[in-house]
Amino acid sequence: MEQNAVLQQVSQFWSILDDMSQNNPEAYRTFIQRHLREGADCLSLPQPHCCISTSIQRPEKGILYVNLCGWKRVPAPTSPTQPIPVCGGKLETIKEKNENYSIVEVAFNPEVLQRAEENTQEKEQIHLLALSFIQQQHKLSLSQQVMITKTKLKGSVQNMIRRLTPQQQQDKSSPSKPLTEPASSLLQQISSLRMEENKEDSSIQLSVGQEEGKAKSGLIEVISSTDSSKPQQPKHQITVCSESSDSSLILKLNVELPGVCSVSQCHLSITQDDVLLEVDDMYYLHLRWPESVNEETCCAAFHKKKHMLIVTADLL
Repeated sequence: MEQNAVLQQVSQFWSILDDMSQNNPEAYRTFIQRHLREGADCLSLPQPHCCISTSIQRPEKGILYVNLCGWKRVPAPTSPTQPIPVCGGKLETIKEKNENYSIVEVAFNPEVLQRAEENTQEKEQIHLLALSFIQQQHKLSLSQQVMITKTKLKGSVQNMIRRLTPQQQQDKSSPSKPLTEPASSLLQQISSLRMEENKEDSSIQLSVGQEEGKAKSGLIEVISSTDSSKPQQPKHQITVCSESSDSSLILKLNVELPGVCSVSQCHLSITQDDVLLEVDDMYYLHLRWPESVNEETCCAAFHKKKHMLIVTADLL
């Protein structure tokens, strides 16, 4: 019964979308644009901002590194008097030959971190807020003395993302809450939009591919789910290293592509902000660079024996 109710609601949702696109295209465009923006923010990856260090006093003494990140999934405060939303990651203890330490990520909305950069006192408050959050989340007692490290990130980007975005879907008992605020009712939102007269101009034009003389088809088409094969996200690693000839830094992306035999199977698109890799029916990878890169210096090489794609680019 519950499944039938869900299917009925989905069918009603599609019908309303089709009806809105025909009778109120301005409201339809506004709705799609808003949800595209919200979806892009929800799917965005955290970006390293700076790294601070302090000392753990209890339960066991040690060094703690905190990677402060900007993440669009974390909402910005609605007003200066409202609390600042914070998101935290998993606390890990790292044992290396020369150093043992703990590391954790704390994420804020990028606008919050940008404003803090313009005011020393506000920056200090952000640091203290991050420490307070860590103490509450992980039951630690921390020193309030903070040092800003020379590098903006402790460890690798891949590990930062892993700690900050755990697979909560696999752990139904996880007490953590989604970062995006729940929608009251999608159907109610669309219905209200359908009744409104939207007078705002829009620079985005949506095309539904309709030709004269042909019957108008629905905007959403039901696709058979019998084919369960989907492109997988390949294993990958991003590192930042310096060239031996000078002090300039380069970014290096290694992507493992088992089953790929030729570079002609890879479709690669690179901008200064992100990289998109597609291998038909096999792999799909879309990443934002931890820092902006110089597109003109981008270089890609494919090793047949290792089945590995290596992308390098100079940092701006």
